[in-house]
Amino acid sequence: MGDLRDVVVGLSGVIPPLPTPFDDEGEVDYAAFEENVELLGQTPVSGYVVLGSNGEACYLSEEEKLKLVEIAVRRAPKGKVVIAGTGLESTKLTLELSMRAADKGAHAVLCLTPSYYKNAMNDDALIRHFEFLADHLPVPVLIYNMPKNTGLNVSARVVEVLSRHPNVCGMKDSAGDAVQLANFANAVGPSFNLMVGTASTWFPGLCLGLRAGIMALANCAPFECARVKELFDSGRIEEARALYLKLLPLNALVTGVYGVPALKYVCELVGFRGGRVRRPLLELDEAVKAKVRVVASASLGREL
Repeated sequence: MGDLRDVVVGLSGVIPPLPTPFDDEGEVDYAAFEENVELLGQTPVSGYVVLGSNGEACYLSEEEKLKLVEIAVRRAPKGKVVIAGTGLESTKLTLELSMRAADKGAHAVLCLTPSYYKNAMNDDALIRHFEFLADHLPVPVLIYNMPKNTGLNVSARVVEVLSRHPNVCGMKDSAGDAVQLANFANAVGPSFNLMVGTASTWFPGLCLGLRAGIMALANCAPFECARVKELFDSGRIEEARALYLKLLPLNALVTGVYGVPALKYVCELVGFRGGRVRRPLLELDEAVKAKVRVVASASLGREL
């Protein structure tokens, strides 16, 4: 796929962070996962993130993680980038998992900020963590900022310093804060691929000059998410804005309100394999499913 750094820096468009389907016994349904990779490969997505927050990565064993990466790499159509989420609490374990994911063919790694000892995770600790990873890995490193789950929000100083490292090539910012996204955009240069991390900031991110988004909504609305950028890039700004606003209620349900169980349910509604969640997450009850279905139908403009 050419120089991986250039691939990641030049990555544009929509990248879904893939859910991990589980069967009724709580085991990974690898066949369903493989089917989703193949189906999404027929849509306008630019690649995949495996083992992200929407993939319930924190509930997966290392063996399960690596098998999912292997399947995604094997089934991804040519030209689709596969990014593996490999962030763990220690630098050592993150490096080891990242190396194994790279050996399986991942084109880049997305590393969640360590957060268990969050009071000790100051700017210097985070900078040294990511620099060490970038110094030792054969594939590009992306910073993953997910303050809703980690309780830790990366500072603009950290982003600015790390953006100068030749192997820290980008960032997924899932804070959902357009002002923070603008501050990050001000802090980095063109060789750093700052990516929208949630559909709630997709249109604002495009207005800021960002060109890629890793967003949960792209799993169940890949065409619509890609269409927002297509309209924006063609100068049809108001149409892009209107579509973005139409998608926001659904995005809220599959991210902030109900999260992964709702995302998997909507994926099933539109023809993908959502599967079950892994405990301790709970499935949606029927009343919530009915509510989600109404919102999904309205946002996607078709009866589901």
